Amino acid sequence: MSVQIVARRYAQAILELGVEQRSLDTLVEEIATVASAWSASVDLRNAIENPLVAHDAKIAVVGELCAQIGASPTTRNVLRLLVDRRRAKALPYVAQYLRELADARKGVVRAEVTTAAPLGDAYYARLQAQLEKMTGHEVVVDKRTDPSLVAGVVTRIGDRILDGSLRTRLQSLRDALLPQS
Repeated sequence: MSVQIVARRYAQAILELGVEQRSLDTLVEEIATVASAWSASVDLRNAIENPLVAHDAKIAVVGELCAQIGASPTTRNVLRLLVDRRRAKALPYVAQYLRELADARKGVVRAEVTTAAPLGDAYYARLQAQLEKMTGHEVVVDKRTDPSLVAGVVTRIGDRILDGSLRTRLQSLRDALLPQS
C-alpha cells in the first residue's frame, strides 16, 4: 500500500480524534512540529527506521522528542502507533494531509506565496484580502522566497497557480522572439 494512502487514513483518524477531544488545532501543530523534526534530522529517521535498533529504544526516542516539544498524550500515542506499525516514514504526509483536512473542516484555504525577496506585511495583508475575495474563503498565506524568480510573485492555491514572476515573463518573451523549429 502506498505511503500516501496510509497517511490519508491516519490523518483522517487523527482528525476524528482531535474533533472528538476538541483539540484539533493542537494536534495539527504538534504533528506538524514532529514531522518537521523528522524531515530535518537524518539521525532521527535512521534511529526510527533502522530494523537493528530495538523497539524500546525507538519508543524512547519518540518519548524524548515528545517531551521536548511538550506534546499531548494523543500526539504521543499517535507517534507510538506509527512506530509500532512501522509507518513512521509516512509522518510528513500524515502532517500534510491532517492540515489539509483540518483546513477544509474550518473552510480555510492555504495560499503558498513565493516571492524573490521578503516583502512587507502590508503587501501580504492586501494580497490575502484579494485572494479571499477571489476564492470566497478565508485564506491563510504561507510565505516563501525564491531568488530565482528575479522579481514578482507566484501564488499557488490548491491546483491553481497565479504566476506574475519576471522569470516567467522573460521566458514567454524569449519563446515569442525565438523562431519555432
